[in-house]
Amino acid sequence: MTADDLETVREFLDERSDGETVLEAVLAVDADHGTWTFDDIDLDSGTFGELVSRGIVTKVDGAYQVADPAVVESVLTGEELEETGDDNGLATDFNRFWNDVDLRALAALFGALLIVAIARMTAYQSVFQNGYIVSPGNDPYYFRYWMENLLEKSSGPADYGVLVEPQHSVAIRRPLAHATNWFIAELLGGGQGAADTVAAWLPIVASVALGLVIYKLTVLLTRDVRVGVASVLAFAVTPIHAVYTGLGFIDHQLHQYFWLGITLLTLTWLAVDLQRRLVHGADPHASVREHLRTPLTWLAALGFGLSVAAGIHSWGGSPLLLMPLAGYVAFRVAMDARADISPALANLPLLIGLAVGGWLSLALHHRWGWHAEFVATTPMLVLGGAIAVVVLGELWRRVEVHLSGLLALEGVIAAGGLYVFKRLQPDVWAEAMARVDDLFFREGITETLSLFSTEYAVFFGPMYQLGMGFYVALLVLGWVVWRISRRYEPGWLLVGTYAGYLLMLAGIQVRFAGQLAIPLAVLTGLGFVQLLSVVELARTPVPFRDSEESAGGSRDGGPVAADGGERIDDSRSSSEQGSDGGRSLEPSITLPNGRAIGYLLGVGLLVFGLSLIYVPGLTADVTHSEAQVEAMGAIDDHVEAANRTYPANYVLSEWGDNRMYNHFVNGESQGYGYAQRNYGEFRSSSDPDSWYDQFDGRVGYVVVTAVDEDAPAEGAQVQLLEQYGAGSNGTDGTAHYQALSVDDEAAAFAVVPGATLEGTGEPGETVRISTAVSVDGESFTYEREKKVGDDGRFAVTVAYPGAYSVGDARLEVSEEDVTNGSTLELEPKGEDA
Repeated sequence: MTADDLETVREFLDERSDGETVLEAVLAVDADHGTWTFDDIDLDSGTFGELVSRGIVTKVDGAYQVADPAVVESVLTGEELEETGDDNGLATDFNRFWNDVDLRALAALFGALLIVAIARMTAYQSVFQNGYIVSPGNDPYYFRYWMENLLEKSSGPADYGVLVEPQHSVAIRRPLAHATNWFIAELLGGGQGAADTVAAWLPIVASVALGLVIYKLTVLLTRDVRVGVASVLAFAVTPIHAVYTGLGFIDHQLHQYFWLGITLLTLTWLAVDLQRRLVHGADPHASVREHLRTPLTWLAALGFGLSVAAGIHSWGGSPLLLMPLAGYVAFRVAMDARADISPALANLPLLIGLAVGGWLSLALHHRWGWHAEFVATTPMLVLGGAIAVVVLGELWRRVEVHLSGLLALEGVIAAGGLYVFKRLQPDVWAEAMARVDDLFFREGITETLSLFSTEYAVFFGPMYQLGMGFYVALLVLGWVVWRISRRYEPGWLLVGTYAGYLLMLAGIQVRFAGQLAIPLAVLTGLGFVQLLSVVELARTPVPFRDSEESAGGSRDGGPVAADGGERIDDSRSSSEQGSDGGRSLEPSITLPNGRAIGYLLGVGLLVFGLSLIYVPGLTADVTHSEAQVEAMGAIDDHVEAANRTYPANYVLSEWGDNRMYNHFVNGESQGYGYAQRNYGEFRSSSDPDSWYDQFDGRVGYVVVTAVDEDAPAEGAQVQLLEQYGAGSNGTDGTAHYQALSVDDEAAAFAVVPGATLEGTGEPGETVRISTAVSVDGESFTYEREKKVGDDGRFAVTVAYPGAYSVGDARLEVSEEDVTNGSTLELEPKGEDA
């Protein structure tokens, strides 16, 4: 037997939807008769002629026989036979690999993944500024704080003890996100350079990895590499996802998105593998047993369990993403019961995987103190409910009652389980409700708005956040609902359940649109290829094709082939099956000729190009401007020159930028609570100097930036940002704010004690002192006024060094005088001086 013999049979099997049936027929007649004639086999002349022309069937003494039954049998059963002949083994393996590689599909996938990366690097110049790696937004600096904190305490990637120290709040929320960031930074050598590299590039790497997951997930469902590539493109240009996983945006999102993708991928594999064994005429019980005997089934179940535990410990609101899993199990059991498939056996890998994930989640909580107890317990609660629902489904399958009753009873079980949990664990329940309140009822943050906010006229919100593909995906979601209501489609049920649930959450708060983008990408990709087929620019994607087999026997919800009815080859080994789970994929990507290419690009730009337009604008909303970075750099230089330490070098600013300033200036970017409580009142105060005593050493610097709402003309924002604290338009200069960097967008000031100048004058006279100041090439006159007291003396505090004069009195004030709070006497200057 040679490699060519095997390849010939494989090609015949892959190219024909009835290939398995045909080959089984010729093997059967060959076993019964040895040699036989065309009349002995129930095949049409065209099919029989193809078998002969390919050499699978050969003519012997006026009759026919299978040329090499062992070859045909090995391909059908997946058993490997040793090759013979003159072929060089290594060359044969290489040629087979090269021939099996779909170069067009591979190139298209590579291009789509490249777009994933490029779409997330639109803020490149904003991230790499003045020698700093400036992460967009505010929250990434919380993760950078913990990564650098852990790196300082650890001695290498094996020093996991830093993750379990009780004094570290890293263990309270998002522990796996922090642990992953730290571990990768340690692998890169540790230190500040490694931390900066992880902060900048890990979101890009994670997004590309998630793009691969989405491609695999889509191809499993659709058996169409074109849809897979289109789904990756849809994912690539989803604006809100591109922002949350953009260059430098190291946050919990990149971790939770990836593990959500793994959860969907593993559950899809389990669903599709079982479905593709349930072809028409197959014994459902035998098919389920074959599914359970496949080693990959348990590997997928293990991967699912790991993804559950990882997802739970990746972010604070992780139990929210177990709710659609619970819903999927409930609907899946009903679907299994409708198709007369044992829910217990069909969902056994899912239940075992969930048990593994629940056990690991609790183990990390009890051994390492990771996360709150109610969060770590959630997978086990879902497992308990899933087992109850599966048992109920097994009972329901044996009675003739409408499935709506089963669904209603499942809802009762869910509500009852929550009630029992509340009664038995009131403290844990109260903690969970507090977390729910924190997630859903916080105000003043943009991401807490609804996806359908009236701020964007309802219709444009989804387009702005999720791109043009959102409305294409909605149409496909409607098709998914129709399909799962008529057929046994556990894979589409999974995607539809998660998409519907996350759409509801995003309707409450737009922050969940990032998770929604993952299942939505699958739907958008399918809808896009279908749209191309409608205008005759592409073949109809496999899930939308109709055939006699898919039409028959499917309206009652029974099993059909996952591609809509074509015969499925489940007998091949996993190594032969490839990424399609047992079927050859849709033929490679082909490009139309002539003007059709222009039409194709036009439709692509309409769906994907318009989405990409929104990415830079949405990204710009969270990046830090050049003026802000210059303000931060000026503060950093002043801190070094003045040798200030925390908290004397704390920076007060708008809370949304506060972590950025403090990360670079003093390294204390764990929180922004002080700025959130005080900055708003400070910026509107008409007397910023009155805050000096209130700061009491807690604040060393202030950054004032323009904000959307109108600021009072006499407020601190106008006095500092527009007048630089120098005094003008009837306002006096400030005594404790020394400008370090000035710009129309942002101005930075050092909070200083100031030098107090004392002198004499006529009682009741207003003394005006001034000096010339230059900051960032901007020159202005700093002025202060003071009324002379009844005793003929005055004292005025100044924030700048320089030469001051009052009448014929002169005085040079140094920087040390300003920073030390010195008191100086203005003495009259002699005539000969």
